[in-house]
Amino acid sequence: MIENDLSNKIIGCAIDVHKQLGPGLLESAYQECLFYELKQAGLEVQKEKPMPIVYKDVKLDHGYRIDLLVEKKVVIEIKTVEVLNDVHTAQILTYLKLGNYKLGLLLNFHVSILKNGIKRVVN
Repeated sequence: MIENDLSNKIIGCAIDVHKQLGPGLLESAYQECLFYELKQAGLEVQKEKPMPIVYKDVKLDHGYRIDLLVEKKVVIEIKTVEVLNDVHTAQILTYLKLGNYKLGLLLNFHVSILKNGIKRVVN
């Protein structure tokens, strides 16, 4: 499945989670529920995937973790903030570059309508 098709499926699952839970919970709650929904949709999902830094051809485990990685193609970063800002975009862009992924979805669940909390980031 290509990244655009995956992102449509992921966004549908995220909207379902948001409709059920609404805003106001911790990121970890949305992460667990979205992980469950994506697995139920038949997608391969990795949770808290370690993301090492490569420095001078050496992989260094620096503690970075991707919230969710879907089908080894789409990075999902979950937030529960008032407003997404440049730091959040930079974070997901870093994951995309380090892992050589093409597409990331920055999902902010702290909104009344999830459509307003979705940002696609392309590497």
